[in-house]
Amino acid sequence: MIHYQVVPESPEAHLFQLELRVDDPDPAGQCFWLPAWIRGSYLIRDYARHIITLEAECLGQPVSLEKLDKQTWRAQPCQGSLRISYRVYAWDLSVRGGHLDTRHAYFNGPCLFLAVAGREQEPCRLSLKAPAGVGYGAWRVATGMPVEAVDERGFGDYLSSDYEALLDYPVEMGEFESVVFNIDGIAHRIVLSGRHDGDLERLADDLGKVCRQQIALFGELPVSSYLFLLWVVGDGYGGLEHRNSSSLLCSREDLPHVDRREASEGYRRLLGLCSHEYFHLWNVKRITPEPFLQADTRQEVYTRQLWVFEGITSYYDDLALVRCGLIERDAYFELLAQTISQVRRGSGRLKQTLEESSFDSWTKFYKQDENAPNAIVSYYAKGALFALCLDLHIRLESKGAQSLDDVMGALWRAYGKPGVGLPEWGFERLASEVTGLPLAELFQLGVRSTRELPLARLLQPFGVEMHLLPARSPTDKGGVVQEPPERPRPQAVLGAATRQLAEGIQVNQVFDGGAAQRAGLAAGDLIIAVDGLRLTETQLQQRLARTPLGDRLPLHQFRRDELMELQLEACPAADDTCLIHFTDPPSRQQLQRLAAWLQSDDGAD
Repeated sequence: MIHYQVVPESPEAHLFQLELRVDDPDPAGQCFWLPAWIRGSYLIRDYARHIITLEAECLGQPVSLEKLDKQTWRAQPCQGSLRISYRVYAWDLSVRGGHLDTRHAYFNGPCLFLAVAGREQEPCRLSLKAPAGVGYGAWRVATGMPVEAVDERGFGDYLSSDYEALLDYPVEMGEFESVVFNIDGIAHRIVLSGRHDGDLERLADDLGKVCRQQIALFGELPVSSYLFLLWVVGDGYGGLEHRNSSSLLCSREDLPHVDRREASEGYRRLLGLCSHEYFHLWNVKRITPEPFLQADTRQEVYTRQLWVFEGITSYYDDLALVRCGLIERDAYFELLAQTISQVRRGSGRLKQTLEESSFDSWTKFYKQDENAPNAIVSYYAKGALFALCLDLHIRLESKGAQSLDDVMGALWRAYGKPGVGLPEWGFERLASEVTGLPLAELFQLGVRSTRELPLARLLQPFGVEMHLLPARSPTDKGGVVQEPPERPRPQAVLGAATRQLAEGIQVNQVFDGGAAQRAGLAAGDLIIAVDGLRLTETQLQQRLARTPLGDRLPLHQFRRDELMELQLEACPAADDTCLIHFTDPPSRQQLQRLAAWLQSDDGAD
């Protein structure tokens, strides 16, 4: 067994003290390594850069360590128990790293735990110690790791079946609140850290509905307990899946409140985030790409299937909310319209396929720059839209007898439950086998080409009309309208993402084919005057909106320290904003199809 100990040694300096003990090290010299990335987030993060000190000793005598590469060390040969002591700096307030201060401690295994090379399959014991000092007497521990022997606050010894399992149990220490709900006798615990005034009982009740919906989809719950670790901050958002838990970050205003029964936009976003990470309990943690089973976390692992695991999950996270009654039909389609608008507003969708987006996640999706909208497409957002297309296509072609739900259930039984990796084109083959439908043409269009998805054609038989029009305002993200929308008068827009600064308007991104790009504006430019006037961001938008199309406006901007003058031609906004309108009146068949899709009885009789 491999032994680890973690102590929040210096919360004020953000330092964890760790000890690793190997009782029978390699007589030729034991090697150790630290992961470079964390599963579920496909970016090389080089966690070893946060190791501040690293020492070794055997039988009370120092042992020299040789660094072999950025994350690997070798101890000189020794006889007897080898102890590695090291300190790790933790000041990354995210779900992917480690964070320690005088208020709490949080960490993911890849940030802290050195692997013993060649011994990764052995069981691991983890001892968690409380920080020293009277100010930490109320600190407790929350983790999904199996317990060996702990005190009433959770400090003590935990066990993991192997090193890979050890990495997959995040740990929270500190003063926190918690609430528990049960599903078929299986405890689901929500732990909230950070100051808040949220309604925990309502959150537990609502998450219970979401979890039951997803369990029903797959037919079983593959864990004996589940933990939601939720850190509440002033402004934040993020989530990461684990084998029996999820790490979550949200803003205080996203929580539900006792005096506010209607789900706010922020609470809807939080429920969708929790829904997304819980769905990963099946889809990625157990239904896993085959390449992920064959490799460790020292270097990139490539797959063309991330759209299956993140895109399909993104499709079901909001769908679960409407299916279990937490949001209304119109709220669901508002979210769908916003996703369609998001994808349509990036010309990268015309240059990168879903398979390419998945494969290039390491270098493009997780390393986005100012040109990202023009170069890449999100396998989350477009993946969700393709999952929608696939679901509706199956429902229509099978005359309602089958759906994507059936495919996901079969995927779980064939790959997730037995723990068999999903081959690179296994999902497409399985979908065709389960439904008996010829799906190759749809997959070719949606996954391996950059052609537009047939969303409008597939939504119409369900009584849902999709319209693409110019944005009605700078903040228009798309949504649901009660009347068929009319095409607005063409107005000019800048064609760039900007930010208001005290000294001018900063250009953050320039979109393909827009007025800004045609004029020669670039990311980083600072606009200081338009047509001889200093304008705010809002005033610039208003000025362009009333400028006749084709007219030119003189524009002055700084690029670095150089003053430049450009001619800005008034160009119309693109048809990139999705508005959804429901067929009025819908046919009986449309109502039945819509009700079956959303699993609602509304209007089905």
